Amino acid sequence: MSNTSRRSLLAVFAASAASVPLSGLAAAPARAAEAAALSVQSFSAPAQLASAQSSVTLAPLDASFFTQVTLNTPLAATVLPGTPARSEITSGGKRVALLTHGARTVVLPGPERTFTENKQPFVDDFQRTLPDLALPSAERQYWGSTPGGGSWSTLGPAETDYSVVPGSGVITLTTDLASRHASVRDDEITDVDVSAVAKFDKVPAGQACSYALSFGYQDTHNNYRARLSFLTSGAVELRVEKEVADTVTQLTTALTLATGVPAGTNWTIRVRREGARIQVKAWRSDLAEPSSWAADVSDPTFTKGRVGLRALANDGCTNLPVKLIVSRFQVDAATWETPPSVTHGDWVRVLPQPFDGNWTPELEQTVRGWAGSTAPDVLAYAAMFLAGAPAVTSGAGPTKDKQVLGEAGYGYLDPQGYRYEGADFHEYMNLGWTFPDGTHTAPSSKQVGNLDCSGYTRMVYGYHLGVPMAAGEDTSRTRIPRKSRNMVDYAPGVRIDQTDGTNPPAATLLQPGDLVLFNADSGDDNPAITVDHVGIYLGRDAAGKRRFLSSRKTGNGPTMSDLGGAALLDGTGTYAKKLHTVHRI
Repeated sequence: MSNTSRRSLLAVFAASAASVPLSGLAAAPARAAEAAALSVQSFSAPAQLASAQSSVTLAPLDASFFTQVTLNTPLAATVLPGTPARSEITSGGKRVALLTHGARTVVLPGPERTFTENKQPFVDDFQRTLPDLALPSAERQYWGSTPGGGSWSTLGPAETDYSVVPGSGVITLTTDLASRHASVRDDEITDVDVSAVAKFDKVPAGQACSYALSFGYQDTHNNYRARLSFLTSGAVELRVEKEVADTVTQLTTALTLATGVPAGTNWTIRVRREGARIQVKAWRSDLAEPSSWAADVSDPTFTKGRVGLRALANDGCTNLPVKLIVSRFQVDAATWETPPSVTHGDWVRVLPQPFDGNWTPELEQTVRGWAGSTAPDVLAYAAMFLAGAPAVTSGAGPTKDKQVLGEAGYGYLDPQGYRYEGADFHEYMNLGWTFPDGTHTAPSSKQVGNLDCSGYTRMVYGYHLGVPMAAGEDTSRTRIPRKSRNMVDYAPGVRIDQTDGTNPPAATLLQPGDLVLFNADSGDDNPAITVDHVGIYLGRDAAGKRRFLSSRKTGNGPTMSDLGGAALLDGTGTYAKKLHTVHRI
């Protein structure tokens, strides 16, 4: 039996804390996994910090929720100039809907919404092996990427001082008086709760060695540090310091935490920074975390910056090499200085069939039913896979008792810590799927909860909104192909714009819900231009830039953020320069 995509409705997303929460009924196929009632779950906030990871908020109740009441009879349809052809539907001179000839997506004005994403927690326990010696030296990575927090940058003095073996990130101190820095490439972190667990393989001789948890990191010359010094006597001291243009200032006096500490003893450093306030504690990892902070100071110098580690052998350390072995680096909560945010009143609906240009009484009835509706649309479904989105489990049909919405990853990790592609919509649900042509694709236990970029697009438009899908390439233009490289030419709908081979398309008719396809240089061009990434256009952000959603490796899943590359169609970022095609389903 063929499994067909169905439209399952979610409850209306919660309003912001300053406005009246709105809720609605869910259709039978979906139920909230963790709640008996069908009320909306807010996206969870990171532990101990106030900002939510992701959110979709509605404006307070106003007239825009009741558009159906104000519509004239009949509605008027006017074909607009330009290609592709579009029909504007109006009531009393005001736009009610915009339909594109040959496409199924319809944009309607409605209650204003704000889509926001913030920094997500992550844990790096270094389950990988690096560098990959099979690669040329210039292509090797030495610490690779955290699982969802960003990639590691390692600086000074030699690349070969850094390596990863399963369970440990290693910094080898081969020379004294030379700092070695490993930082996570995310410069926008403000408030943060971060910790690290590490040990030295030797008690230093001659002079001390130290390891520090850095935060507010600008570069190797400007940063904050919570530093543990391991003395030749076996004593361990804690300092909190800042470095500005190579000048180090102690923010607290040194505190002796222990004496007689043997080599190979793991120590945990934890920093909590909110605004200018800095709290620090450190302890032997085999003991309970202290209930109080060892240091509590304020300093406003660096308002944002990376988090990471620094290791140093003091001038005169005589038993080098000494290895710092890091077993865990963890961000429990964090916020970005300016989280990406998109606010508008566009709602994107999907017709049962492509619009053929004929405005009929049946279509008018459909559009009237959509006017002012806050039932989940394309953008709402797309947002329900961002970090922190609550799990929703199907209550009926072939996906009964399977999770069909909720925070998604990108893919599982290979031995070097890179994420595999290949997670389609049904693999997210841990379900085999039979497509209309009879092709059956089995589930993958390794990809449960994951969606790659095309799998994410198919989950939203295919499974949840009913656009037919193909098992593979499919050239019929009636079903969504499996991969982005095939979507560019064969996805159902109409092309809005495409590169001239040199410049990205201007995409002047771009609208929320459009597919944006990129030749992002994945290395598979060989030598013809090949599309290798797809996203869903969300709208203009607070800075007026065109922002999109897509599932990406660096952030480990669907995102609208700039982690690992700006999710923008404007500017000089990779995606802005590599936009290839805009397509409307």
